[in-house]
Amino acid sequence: MSRQKLLIPLFVFAVAIGLSACGGSSESDEDKVVDVIETSVTSSDPSSCTEFATMAFVEQTEAEEGDAALKSCEEDAEDTSNDPDSVTVDEVEVDGSEATANVAFVGGNFDGQTLEVALVEADGDWKLDRVEGFAKFDQAKLVNAFEEEFEEGEEIEPKLASCIVESLRELEQTEFEELFLSGSQEGLVEIVQACERS
Repeated sequence: MSRQKLLIPLFVFAVAIGLSACGGSSESDEDKVVDVIETSVTSSDPSSCTEFATMAFVEQTEAEEGDAALKSCEEDAEDTSNDPDSVTVDEVEVDGSEATANVAFVGGNFDGQTLEVALVEADGDWKLDRVEGFAKFDQAKLVNAFEEEFEEGEEIEPKLASCIVESLRELEQTEFEELFLSGSQEGLVEIVQACERS
């Protein structure tokens, strides 16, 4: 079984959040932050992985490092199948060259979830820098979305997929956040290995 195939439905928020440019220079920093996030859901250009996100963001959301993370991001950018229909951005706070915002998702694998994201500004351009955590977390809905992904795919045998889904259902929110936001595949690999042994 390919670990990378397994990670596809679990790390789709890199694509779900997306990576896109901000608007005109007459906008306030708050407006630019909102524009970066809102317009990013339509971006399918692989170059957005380097133009509109920091390497820290790419590595975190792809759970890989360096060139491998960038390559995965570029491949994921072209696949819009799990993108949300829309996002709502609020709680925008700008502090100098740093900002945070809450992003509520409608549609896609993160439907019903709200993520807190951090951005940084350099030379007047805002870039996504990291996902801080879940501001609103509906674990049942999120796990159900992953279960549907497993059922639609053919990469993972049903027994293993069922075990992984049940393991995800048992996680606390803090454990879920660590699994998704650590920038490492270690936690997921441990779940998979435990399911393979069972």
